[in-house]
Amino acid sequence: MQIRIGYELVYACPQMTPMILTLKVHPSRATDVLVPDHVRTDPFVPVSDELDSFGNWRSRFVSPVGTLRIYSLGVVHDSGDPDHVLHRARQIPVEQLPPEVLLYLNGSRYCETDLLSTTAWQLFGHTPTGWARVQAICDFVHSHIQFGYAFARSTKTAWEVFQERRGVCRDFAHLAIAFCRAMNIPARYCTGYLGDIGVPLSDAPMDFSGWFEAFLDGRWHTFDARHNVPRIGRILLARGRDAADVAISTAFGPSTLQSFRVWTDEVRPSRIPPAPGAATGAYPS
Repeated sequence: MQIRIGYELVYACPQMTPMILTLKVHPSRATDVLVPDHVRTDPFVPVSDELDSFGNWRSRFVSPVGTLRIYSLGVVHDSGDPDHVLHRARQIPVEQLPPEVLLYLNGSRYCETDLLSTTAWQLFGHTPTGWARVQAICDFVHSHIQFGYAFARSTKTAWEVFQERRGVCRDFAHLAIAFCRAMNIPARYCTGYLGDIGVPLSDAPMDFSGWFEAFLDGRWHTFDARHNVPRIGRILLARGRDAADVAISTAFGPSTLQSFRVWTDEVRPSRIPPAPGAATGAYPS
């Protein structure tokens, strides 16, 4: 299948403000990109792309004084298969883990393993190790946390999510990650597009989605405590220790986000509906 992806962000900046975006399709999906999701601005400003220390694309520019519209439109090929499930995936003992994944056992800005470790062992210490344990964590988070956009708070941590019992997708992911790490399972945060493909359409505004990956049996596996079912059309943008490493946008100065739109949907190989203000382009065959 082919999936149209894009966004439109409008910022007001009272002074020239350096900004960084983490909104380009992850390099691991590079061969799937049919129409590149270049970052565009109105008015035009030069944008430079580079890889960060986690292997994600980040886009850097300086916003002028006034209103800046940032937008993108891309098309990605996707297999149409749901998230892979491997029930037999084993948990690797800490002493046998590759050095590069040990970072994802530590507590981080939004995932306080020190505060949640005792609770994690009480809740999940009796469960089978490996895939079953990660799934048990997802089941718990999914059933005990109430989802709602009104519950979003940029400073909310996994400990606070556990106490408040409500949040948005990134909060579900942070709590599950903290529990996994407390149980000696490396886990990392993921952000990207996840449209209503293969599921009933939602009347809620489209947004970027947060999920996580757990390291089992020598590789990373996708888990989603928010939806807790394999989904179709998941398109990765970035990975990190938690949301602090993969912020959608970071402004180094005063700025106000005036509007925010995201779209991701399956399209037929004909023509791409243009993004607001973008030129119409032929859809590649």
